Amino acid sequence: MAGQASSASRDLTLGILAGGRGTRLGGCDKAWLTREGVPQVLRWQRRFADVVGAVLVSANTDPGRYAAHGLQVVADRAPAGGPLAGLEALAQACASPWLLTLPVDLVEVDACLLPTLRAAASANGAFAADDDGPQPLVALWRVAALRAAAPRALQAGALAVHALQAGLGMACARCAGVRFGNLNTPDDLQAAGVTPR
Repeated sequence: MAGQASSASRDLTLGILAGGRGTRLGGCDKAWLTREGVPQVLRWQRRFADVVGAVLVSANTDPGRYAAHGLQVVADRAPAGGPLAGLEALAQACASPWLLTLPVDLVEVDACLLPTLRAAASANGAFAADDDGPQPLVALWRVAALRAAAPRALQAGALAVHALQAGLGMACARCAGVRFGNLNTPDDLQAAGVTPR
């Protein structure tokens, strides 16, 4: 991670969710899609370098590629658990009390995202809602709560992240006038000026 994290940021880890299979993009690894020459996973690493004490990546392929960029990868421990399995793995590996999660395929993140999540957070955190609706994977989590709740949800087959958040009493942080966007289809890539890498 570039630069030295401030002491105020040591309570926060960035968790980048990059474990999806990219099936609508022919199996393309979204972490390494590039915009303006910067892969998605490095875009988010750099964007939050000044406000987090560590960065973890939830990914299930090619750990050496991430390591070459100084990124620590954590693999899913629960097969077929979807994004919840990625969250569970991040929580288990996280050494800070708070975890900020982002899907690697977001198009844009407002500069006010973290302050908005912090301001809205309940005891166990908050998730964002942009102009397209709730975005449960864009969230600030109390790690102890996620670490306890995620394995139980996985064991029960309750894989919906929004249901987990409701059970934890997490608040909704409204990001008015913002659309995060996603890189899900070839049209999305074209609109965002993204190229495979």
